[in-house]
Formats: sequence, structure tokens, C-alpha cells
Amino acid sequence: MNEARERAGGGLAVDVADEGDSFVLTADLPGFERDDIDVEVHERTLRIDATHQSEREEEHEEDGKYVQRERSKRSLSRSVTLPEDVDEDDASASFENGVLTVTLPKSHAAEESTSVEIE
Repeated sequence: MNEARERAGGGLAVDVADEGDSFVLTADLPGFERDDIDVEVHERTLRIDATHQSEREEEHEEDGKYVQRERSKRSLSRSVTLPEDVDEDDASASFENGVLTVTLPKSHAAEESTSVEIE
């Protein structure tokens, strides 16, 4: 198994493992939920976008004059170019305990041959 770890300027590190018949990409996304994450694959490029917004409000109960509101927004994005073509239709992804795992089967179109008749 060949494995590479890359870190983008945005702080989203990914592991890309060559499992022989597929590539398996893992990315740590702590604090994000499944609905916060978009994964797209087109040709040999995999793109991950993750955005999380939260809002918290507190009010001081004694005099009712103090209100505190905190809003935060975290956004990460990463594109990874794969070394070989993949079968986009059979790609799958899972998200568990803050870890995104994307499995991309390699395309074997290059292994198929077409017979050419000689005239």
C-alpha cells in the first residue's frame, strides 16, 4: 500500500492510500457534521468542501441587561489530483467520528482494448 499525506494551506490534511484497485482518501474533520461536508469527484480531481456555522447566545439573568452572542464559521476546502483515472460512478464516502473516508475505484478503461481490423 502506497500512502501519501498532504497538507493544504487551509489546514485540511489528507491521506491518500493506493490500495491496488482503488484509492482511499481520509481526512480529519473534527467539529463538522455529515451535512456540513460536500465531496465531488470529476475526472482525476477530488474536491472536499466543509463549512460549519454555530451561534451561541447567553443572557445575564440578574438584571437582564447583559447579552452575549457568539457566532463562528469554519470553512475548509481541498482539491486533490489523483495519479490515475477513477470510476466516478462507483465512488463512495463515509463519515464517522470526525473522519471522512472516500473510496475511489480505479478506472480500468486503459486496460480494455479494442480490436482494429486491418484492411
